[in-house]
Amino acid sequence: MSLSPFYLCGTTASGKTALALALAETGGGEIVNADAFQVYRGLEVLSAAPTAEEIARCPHHLFGFMDPTEPMDAAKYEALASPVIADIQARGKRPIIVGGSGLYLKFLTHGVAPAPSGDPKIRAELEQLPADEIYRRLRLLDPEEAEKQNSGNHRHLSRALEICLITGGKASDLRKNFSDPAHVANLDGIVLTWPREVLADRIALRTARMLDEGAIEEVKNLPSDAGTIRQAIGVREIEAYFAGEMTRAECLERITISTRQYAKRQRNWFRRESWLRPLDASLPLADLVGLAQDH
Repeated sequence: MSLSPFYLCGTTASGKTALALALAETGGGEIVNADAFQVYRGLEVLSAAPTAEEIARCPHHLFGFMDPTEPMDAAKYEALASPVIADIQARGKRPIIVGGSGLYLKFLTHGVAPAPSGDPKIRAELEQLPADEIYRRLRLLDPEEAEKQNSGNHRHLSRALEICLITGGKASDLRKNFSDPAHVANLDGIVLTWPREVLADRIALRTARMLDEGAIEEVKNLPSDAGTIRQAIGVREIEAYFAGEMTRAECLERITISTRQYAKRQRNWFRRESWLRPLDASLPLADLVGLAQDH
């Protein structure tokens, strides 16, 4: 059995957790998280992290280990995940890297992009601007990058615009450093796919279940100085619900819409990753296991 990392990718609500468990149990693998928010403690329901029962079924790594106040980014994730993956391989097991955070996966598979260090002055100025203004400026300087960004994600937009301002170039050019075919030839992974309408239904059902099963309490208990974790879809919506700015039904609708929009961006990202083999996620789990292992 190959010990090279196996990448199990897909949009939110695509069924990655169930397939990862089945692959790990049938092949003696160990699961490594590649989701930007499942690394945190305290947001397990809202981030759709594996349950305690699921985690007990096989070794899991990099889930729920970070304090909500700690910052996290793709470069830091790569520095944490690479030695974990190497250790799994050294023990004769296969790492199964599971997630939908495209840049985290990209840094693992193609190396860290040579982005410039941050500029405290520029960063402080951007911090004072609303997300829509940063998005407007980014569209002027780097429309290709703006198209790939979530227009409401202040942190990601600020970083992209900061790179443009520091370098005088485009943040999107950094992504082009990730196209080395030598990397792709050695990669093994799949991406789970669903018809758009079916995925939308799955997202709506899961969002409703999250609100019923503890996501509201998780957000209520977040520390006031939580940083990166507040970028998770649902946090701001639930806080607006607390503040009386919307009803529970409106909160549910907005989270569902934001999640569908995020899934669209994920689909577009993974479509560009030509090395990933698409698998029809509606197939029986046993069939998916067989197809995933057939390489």
